[in-house]
Amino acid sequence: MSFEFRIREFQHPDDYSGALSVWESMETGIHVGRSDSPEEIKKKLNRDPDLFLVAESNGEIVGTVIGGYDGRRGMIYHLAVRAEFRKHGLATQLMEEIEKRLQAKGCVKCYLIAFADNTNAIHFYKGRGWRHMEEDIIFGKEFP
Repeated sequence: MSFEFRIREFQHPDDYSGALSVWESMETGIHVGRSDSPEEIKKKLNRDPDLFLVAESNGEIVGTVIGGYDGRRGMIYHLAVRAEFRKHGLATQLMEEIEKRLQAKGCVKCYLIAFADNTNAIHFYKGRGWRHMEEDIIFGKEFP
């Protein structure tokens, strides 16, 4: 079976429920948290709305990717494709587009985080030239 996809910028608030549905459908790799609330997504869009992309098939959101750029480093979050739409090149298209947009902003180095149990994602990223940065330890902190 072949699918046609359209990749476009996320539109707030109209696309929120569709994107959230994709994230919540993921078996591993994405944990929906406070930073994924509509209010937090709106803050992200105020900074760089062109770095939050959705993929549609027949008007339904079936994939997402979020990029961030602080003027020095880039970050990629929430690359997600609904299970029934995988293995058709959609994740590759989303990654190519977000990488292209980050580079156009002047980004020369970018990071992403993959959960250790998400072996499919790890294989995908390595296949696209991303490397496991064994010398780095990632820290996180949530603020009240």
